[in-house]
Amino acid sequence: MSQITTHVLDTSRGKPAWGVTVFLHQKVGPDWIQYAKGLTNKEGRVTNLLRDDQELPLGIYKMSFDTIHYFSTMDIDCFYPVVDIIFDIKTLEHYHIPLLISPYGYSTYRGC
Repeated sequence: MSQITTHVLDTSRGKPAWGVTVFLHQKVGPDWIQYAKGLTNKEGRVTNLLRDDQELPLGIYKMSFDTIHYFSTMDIDCFYPVVDIIFDIKTLEHYHIPLLISPYGYSTYRGC
């Protein structure tokens, strides 16, 4: 399994959000360098953001979720066109970062 996984759920529809582009960036000095890119599947998951044997260097990372394109496919306006989640990797363990979205809000937490 990828060291980092995510699961995006559309709480306004009560369904997984499939087709959401997800970018993983690493903070290097003052800059963000794109590390990986994925797309949520029919279950709203990105399970292969990284190769199974790939370990990220410890540090600060950001996952960016392209929510404007997800909602626009349903002709729905949204307030947050991109959701950025910034987190700190301090160990080599697995990190699951779920995202709950609606057109006018979002929430996240560290999952298992």
